[in-house]
Amino acid sequence: MRISAWTIAGSIALAGWVISPVQAQIPGLPDVNLPTPNPLKQQSEDTADSGCVRLDGGCLFEIAGKKSESLPNKAGEAEGTEGTEEPPITLPQRIQEIEQRLQDISQTYFKNENAELEIRQELDQPSSLPEIYVSLTDEQDNRFKEVRLMSVTNQDANLTGVPIETRADEIIKQLEQQLPQAKQERQPDVLRNRVGIAVGTGVAMIVASLLIYRWERRLKRSKQLLEPSESNAEPISTQLHQNQQRNVKEVVHRLLQLTQGVIWVGGSLFILSLFPYTRPLQVLILASFRIPVRVGIVGLGTYVIIRLSYALTDRFSSAIARNHLLTPESAQRSQLRVSTVSGVTKNIITLSFSAIGLLVALAAIGIDIGPLLAGAGIIGLGLSLASQNLIKDAINGFFILLEDQYAVGDVIAVGDVGGFVEMINLRITQLRDAEGRLITVPNGEVRIVANLSSNWSRADLNIPVTYQADVDKALDLVRQVAHEMLMTQMWRERILDQPDILGVDNFDDRGFIIRVWIKTQPLKQWEVAREFRRRLKVAFDEAGILLSVPQQALWFNNTLPTQSLSNGHSNGHGHQDVQAEYAERE
Repeated sequence: MRISAWTIAGSIALAGWVISPVQAQIPGLPDVNLPTPNPLKQQSEDTADSGCVRLDGGCLFEIAGKKSESLPNKAGEAEGTEGTEEPPITLPQRIQEIEQRLQDISQTYFKNENAELEIRQELDQPSSLPEIYVSLTDEQDNRFKEVRLMSVTNQDANLTGVPIETRADEIIKQLEQQLPQAKQERQPDVLRNRVGIAVGTGVAMIVASLLIYRWERRLKRSKQLLEPSESNAEPISTQLHQNQQRNVKEVVHRLLQLTQGVIWVGGSLFILSLFPYTRPLQVLILASFRIPVRVGIVGLGTYVIIRLSYALTDRFSSAIARNHLLTPESAQRSQLRVSTVSGVTKNIITLSFSAIGLLVALAAIGIDIGPLLAGAGIIGLGLSLASQNLIKDAINGFFILLEDQYAVGDVIAVGDVGGFVEMINLRITQLRDAEGRLITVPNGEVRIVANLSSNWSRADLNIPVTYQADVDKALDLVRQVAHEMLMTQMWRERILDQPDILGVDNFDDRGFIIRVWIKTQPLKQWEVAREFRRRLKVAFDEAGILLSVPQQALWFNNTLPTQSLSNGHSNGHGHQDVQAEYAERE
């Protein structure tokens, strides 16, 4: 368990080490994802929202606007006066216009090495709002290109809680820092340096991936050694311990797979973020896969929690199964019960955490699960009224497990069916009969059950012996065979007590019946009975005692009335007259 914990911690640390430089290089994500709703705050249709103005995929600054399309038609990009102004265009349209103007001026600025950047603000007289202008000058300070970038609105200022003039100065400072930096990134020496970093990152990705692949192969081989054998002859405690180790190794295996994905995806995104030409592609990928990544993380976390819960369940069950204070019979019964309860517990854990994971995934993608939970409660109430049989099955299944009526591995008879219990949960019990048929019995139908293997079993033998045999000699032979069988090491392990020779139990048409009871280990009564019959047949044959078979005796009466003999046609055929008289009586 300690090695597995270090393995998990190492995998998480490696994943964090790989993705940390990527997070440092990745600019702010685009605001194209679904907003997370706040159930405590109702937003109207025209509530202002914010978005990023981007350059090379990086967020330069944030602006505000309204996403509603029901806006007044007003020419221009600037807003009206304070308190009454409304943006004439939607937020996405405003961002698109600003980015187009920024792209136009930046392309000229990037291509001209001698161009100097000048950014200023001027007050627009009609709207009384500051406007930002971007100009390019040559070496003689001649302005050869100028673009009106945007108007700063009160909603823009409300994003940071500063006056509108201060907000305009902040946007200008961000432009003065980011535009020269973007130009510097396009210089040949910087690009060559970034290419070297990209190549080194690719080599590191390959080396790390190969190391994790070798780690996975060793883990897979060790996991195969823990697979249950076909004979399944190990004790329940050993099987539970192996299940625990398999579950832990399965968690480590999934974490290693996640690490592989983080290495390749994170490394690729990091390489894309190194170059200004590919950075928009990186941002587009992150924006497109934001929801799938969230759902995938929730799903993986749910899977890991379920597997770790399996391991904890197996560890707890294994500790109970290895209780040395129990007698051998009680210990074996306890192992069967622990195995059954462990399986049912795992089913409950899977259903519970899967439902919780589904709700968390819905919340992660921006769906308000409050109304969903309320609706699920109403639907659950309706289903409970319509599915009373299922509730009855679940309640009866709970009491079957609680009272230990039977468990997986028992042989039971329920009504007209019976067989080996292969699976039991809160709803159904599945039996395998002698012909190999799988019989499914709802737990609600289990009213009277006969358990043929609870704690111990008994071989009930009825031995028919012919009436002509010596009864005392037959009983002595039965006792002798039982004693010899009990003294054999192989059968002594299966027979729990001295066989009971009950004596002559009955007389029937076959002969007299000698009855024998042999107490055995659970499910061993049939093996013991077959071997006892074989040994007894050999002993009877050597002693000349015959086992009786169904037989019938006919009795003939030769004493007939005189008149019947005198009426015969021939004195020499008296035997025929007797047969005729017997035929008449028949």
